[in-house]
Formats: sequence, structure tokens, C-alpha cells
Amino acid sequence: MTSAPVLPAGAAGSGNARERARQLDRDDELGFLRDEFNIPTKGQIASTSLPEGSSANNNDSDTTTKCIYLCGNSLGLQPRRTQARLSQYLSTWATQGVQGHFKPLTNSPLPTWLDVDERAAEMIAPIVGAHVSEVAIMQTLTANLHLLMSAFYKPDANKRHKIILESKAFPSDHFAVETQLRHHGLDASKSMVLLKSERSRDNILTTEEICGVIDLHKEDAFLLLLPGIQYYTGQLFDIKTITAYAKERGIFVIWDLAHAVGNVELRLHEWGVDAAAWCSYKYLNGGPGCIGGMFVHENNSAVTKLITDERPEEGYNHRLAGWWGNDKKSRFGMENRFHPVKGAAGFQLSNPSVLDITSLCASLEVFEQAGGMGKLREKSMRLTKFLEEQLEGMGEEEKGLFRVITPLDPKQRGAQLSLGLGSGLLEGVMKELERQGVIVDERRPDVIRVAPAPLYNGFEDVVGFVEAFGEALRVARRESDAF
Repeated sequence: MTSAPVLPAGAAGSGNARERARQLDRDDELGFLRDEFNIPTKGQIASTSLPEGSSANNNDSDTTTKCIYLCGNSLGLQPRRTQARLSQYLSTWATQGVQGHFKPLTNSPLPTWLDVDERAAEMIAPIVGAHVSEVAIMQTLTANLHLLMSAFYKPDANKRHKIILESKAFPSDHFAVETQLRHHGLDASKSMVLLKSERSRDNILTTEEICGVIDLHKEDAFLLLLPGIQYYTGQLFDIKTITAYAKERGIFVIWDLAHAVGNVELRLHEWGVDAAAWCSYKYLNGGPGCIGGMFVHENNSAVTKLITDERPEEGYNHRLAGWWGNDKKSRFGMENRFHPVKGAAGFQLSNPSVLDITSLCASLEVFEQAGGMGKLREKSMRLTKFLEEQLEGMGEEEKGLFRVITPLDPKQRGAQLSLGLGSGLLEGVMKELERQGVIVDERRPDVIRVAPAPLYNGFEDVVGFVEAFGEALRVARRESDAF
């Protein structure tokens, strides 16, 4: 498919911009995927009560007019098929009871509960660029980071003990690292290295800056933990280059892919990433608090001895173990001899929530319809570039009230643009956007994060947002000046 040109700067908010957006949406080969999602109406997002059936609690045009939802970086929208898949799961439970673990049903698209995690691994592997054996759908993001560090972080206070992470890491990552250090009896002030840019007030870190810090601590750093995409700035790191650089210096590399999975193309196996973890409720649309995922490179998850060995505790990398990580052939033998499943599945603990995995897999079915992350990424880059150009085309008054924090190089960002607002404008802007039926994410004190998701957003959503954003800026400015 040949990419259609986007509007030149200066066309934002005009009738020409909206008509051009509509044409781009008509030409979009992935546009049909929008119908796979439940997009709330303006009436629904304004309502303070749960609607009966599928209608909102009012009868005006807002009942059918869809909101502009650009918040998939915080919570993805619900696929329409999620309700059907959950209904099938509940029906299985209601009619089969415990037999649902083992009994295939000929007219059901769902796997048995015993195999539900394997099916999820098969579906997620292409999205993260991994072998099926290298991924597991399990636990939650921070729990998985702790499990990975418990398996692979083996510090020596006199040699390698430091963990490198960014100074503006998502708080849960910072908490995880700090408590892991304490768990090992280490002082975080001496063993935690925080990456901070000397050139960027928003802490946009260049690859050179990151590699420079790696070199500075190459003798005593044990672990590097970074986000694939930084949650606040929207910066996409060069995962391939940074991974190789750190590993060449003997540093183990873990990536937090919360904002990267389902957003950008990943090739974790090819890039030699040691391990990674992610959540599934953002671009993967699994639902709020849905089950997380883990990647462990095959070099770090091999099982070299058979379960019949006299010393079953040998032959694999040690980790915090659980029943569901035990080899399937002996799992129900109830013997107290742990021999893990080969690959990432051997890091599982309890049996996973079938409800969660069923919800996640409903969304992964839509990813399969899209034909791969390559097509989604291509559309995403066009959408976000279109957003950038429409923002650039706004009036000078409005442009003076915000700035784009996210790198302008499309290769250094995912779907998200983070917009830094003038002091005191955030509350007024968010209030006005919500009034107009526009949903974006706010990060205090003064940032909104705008993320057009290619599965369900279109170019007209972008134009609608920019028009509403301009008005919101003007309203917020007037209200600010009044005080």
C-alpha cells in the first residue's frame, strides 16, 4: 500500500483538514478494525450512572456520537468480541465445572483451561518478536520484574552489584529496584545508578548518553533496567543498540515494555534481549489490571536435565518457583520435585486467571486480523505524524501555550505525543476536553499524553482532537487570566 500524503502544516482545524482526514480514513486498509471495538459515546462518558443495555442515559445526539478516545496508552478500549469470549468462558464454567480444565468442547473457540496459557503465548510471541517458548502470560508487570530480578540479579557487593535505571522511571520500576537492592542487603544510594540527561530538561536520553553511563559503570554494574518507551515523554529507546552495548560489557538487560508492546515492532529474540516484562491493558486492550507477560531469552531459560534425574534441582537457572511452572507431564503427580517447563513458562507460579487470559486473547485475535505489527506500526507512524503536523498548524496564540515533549523523529517514539502545557492550564484544558467528549491522559503538573492507537483511531479523530484542544487552550487561558 502506498502511504497517502498528510496535510501540510497550517491546515489544522480547517474544513480542508477534516475532509483530507476523512479521505485518509477511507483509504486506510486497517480502518475496518475500528468496528471491532466498543467506542464510548459522548453521552456515555458524560453519564454518572451505568447505562441499561447499550444506551446512555440521555436522548440527544450525544447518545450516538462517538467520543474521541486517544488514551490507549493508559487503557485500551474494549474489543467487541471480549464479551462473547467471556460469555463462552462463563458458560464452560457453568456447564462443565472442573472438567473445563481438561475437556475440549467441539463448538467452543476456547482452549481447555490447562492449555490457556500456551494459546496466549502463541498469540503474543509474534507481537514481541519471540519464540513461543520464550514468552509466558502470567502475573502482573511489577510482579514479573521482581520474578526476573530474583532469578537473574545475583549481586556481589565487592564486584558487580549496581542496577542502572532512568531517574524518571515509572514509580513501580523504581520501587522494584530499590526493594530488590534492600532484599540483598545493599544500599540503594550506592547500588542504584540513575540515568539523567545533561542536555534535556525533560530527560530525553540519547543512546550515546545511556552508553556513556554503561561505560562508566561497566566494572560494577550487574543489571540494566529500562523502559522500551518512556511513559512520560513517549520516547522510544534504541532497544537493539543499548542491549548489545550493555551485554558486551557483561551487564544483564531487562526491558519494561509496558508502553511498547502492541505499540511498536519488537524483535526481542533477534536483538538478544535477556528478559522483559509488560502489562496488557494499554495497547494490548486486555482490560483494566489484566494479566501481564514475560520474555526470557532461550539462552537464559534452558532446561538441560530430564525430570527423572536424581538431582532435579540442577540443570536450569534458579528462580522463585511455583506449581504451574512445573513440567506438565508431572504437574499433577503432586510430587515435591520441581523441574521447570523449558522456556519462559518455567517461571510461572500459580495457575493463571483464565478470565484474564480469555479477555486478553479476545484482543489478540484482533491483532491477528491486522496482519502483524508491521502494518499497525506503519499506520501508527502516519497517524502520529499527522497529529504532529496538525498541532504545528494551529494558530500562534494556541501554539504559545504548549510544547511537544516527545522526540519529533518518528523512529524515537511510538503512538504517543506528550504535550507540555503552560503553567496553570492543565485542569482547565482537561475539563474542557472532557466537556467536548475528548479523552486523553494527564500527568501532573502540566502534561497531557495523546496517543492515537491504530487499531481503533483514525485521522478524523486527530483533527477532532486538535480542534477541541485549541478551544480548550483558549478557555483555560481565559480562566487563568481571570484570577
